[in-house]
Amino acid sequence: MDIINVAVDGPAGAGKSTVSKRAAAYFGYIYVDTGALYRAVGLNALRLGINTRDAERVAETLKDVKVSLGFKNGEQRVFLFDEDVSDEIRTPAASMAASDVSAVPAVRDFLFSLQKDIAKKNNCIMDGRDIGTVVLPDAKVKIFLTASPEKRAERRVKELREKGRDDSYEDVLKDIIERDHNDSHRAVAPLKQADDAVLVDTSDIDFEGSVNTVINIIKEKTR
Repeated sequence: MDIINVAVDGPAGAGKSTVSKRAAAYFGYIYVDTGALYRAVGLNALRLGINTRDAERVAETLKDVKVSLGFKNGEQRVFLFDEDVSDEIRTPAASMAASDVSAVPAVRDFLFSLQKDIAKKNNCIMDGRDIGTVVLPDAKVKIFLTASPEKRAERRVKELREKGRDDSYEDVLKDIIERDHNDSHRAVAPLKQADDAVLVDTSDIDFEGSVNTVINIIKEKTR
């Protein structure tokens, strides 16, 4: 049986991870959040006191860093060395660090083979910024999931509130707009919709509707 890979790209806060995770569970596929890998590299740099926009120093950290994925009951867990940092990498600081280090070619090369190896061996839904354009250009299904910056900020604030954080809507919106600009204007593998990707704008669709839309696209493309 052929391996089925689904590439889901889109900007920060578009709901890629939550929607992809649900869709992967529906089909019995592995869910791979590639952004988490960049967050782990960024977190490592932050812990070392390195400016995450200093490409040369960030590249130097790759000689010693160990980043890996684990799967428990179908749920992805992210490890920095042997520490589970799945929760710590979700802070705003880690998000901005991820955006910075993802623009470093050495970091992308470092994580590229890990992502490709997972996709080669498993039916999976992989989400990120350049999955359909760079990592899995031959993916059976490609989806570009997006929403307005304001709607994404609103959803992210709600998510942070549920985790006990009190980040302001204005700060979260500012971070999202800044990250959109950084991700779409970087020289290496910028965020963009693949030519053959299906565009899904969830600004006016609730979570269940977004999940059902993605599931139906996958069914149609793999029929």
